[in-house]
Amino acid sequence: MIQRHSIVLILVSLLALAVGVPVDAQPPTYTEVESWPHPATSAAGTPAAWNFGQVSGVATSANGYILVLHRGAEPIMLFDASGRFVRAWGDGLFSRGKVGAVAPGDRQPGQSGYTAVYGAAGCHACGAHAIRVDPSGNIWVVDAPAHVIYKMDATGRVLMELGSKGVSGTSQHTFNLPTDVAFGPAGEVYVSDGYGNARVVKYTAEGRYLLEWGARGTGPGEFGLPHNLAVDRAGQVYVTDRDNQRVQVFTADGMFVAEWPDIGGNSALFMTTGDSPQLWTGGTRRDLDGAAVATLPGGNGGHGMTVTSAGEVFVAQLNGRVQKFVATPMP
Repeated sequence: MIQRHSIVLILVSLLALAVGVPVDAQPPTYTEVESWPHPATSAAGTPAAWNFGQVSGVATSANGYILVLHRGAEPIMLFDASGRFVRAWGDGLFSRGKVGAVAPGDRQPGQSGYTAVYGAAGCHACGAHAIRVDPSGNIWVVDAPAHVIYKMDATGRVLMELGSKGVSGTSQHTFNLPTDVAFGPAGEVYVSDGYGNARVVKYTAEGRYLLEWGARGTGPGEFGLPHNLAVDRAGQVYVTDRDNQRVQVFTADGMFVAEWPDIGGNSALFMTTGDSPQLWTGGTRRDLDGAAVATLPGGNGGHGMTVTSAGEVFVAQLNGRVQKFVATPMP
């Protein structure tokens, strides 16, 4: 019995070393930080509430500040990690279109279950769908109903566009209601072209088309709604297939690798950095085999999320909130 117990301990230790986790490590718990960001200031110098529209995304800038993307006036807002407002921009950048679901009775077999409305039926800056920061510190934003992705420098100056603004399609240079953007180890750009189409499109860092994969369906390599994507250090691509309630894993060339089924209809995905990267799928953090490691209170990952170098988790909620979570020290 003692010998068997020793063997088990050795195997557990070896497994822990292999994944970079101490033997006695416990899954971390997270606590929400109240009142983030700091209140705005009224003309009288008193606190005032932030008038966020739907908060559709958050990202961490190169200097560790937090970018908030919302569907309202000045849709890109910059705060420091403590919640102090720095500046805002983006009026006039995003379309007034609004993505919505097609009623089940109006759907066509094999076709998208989503569409968009524009103009008076839309809303201010409702095109703002996702925000990411690449390893060089450039800011990328996705305007889903305008079918375009913008690359900006840290000051907000537009450097490049992917897609053709206002033109939907399925070509090398057009999208149909795209959803997210991610970056490969060599600067490659991946776009999840997800509401109108059902594919992932890959470009060089300079915006030259390389390849694409995906079709509408439920099988391996098919998508109900590719809503988010992330890339690990080895170049594998992880795609949230929201309507099929799974994550699919692919090689950098789009070859199917694995599926994480039955994990819910997540609308957020974020790859951590460090020696042992892990993937947030909504409110659940997983190792790169798909096993759950930790969860946020309530398990809600919102519509977008980011994690700072200090491990702080920020979540974008479409109800107009930004949540900040910190890991609770173990006793």
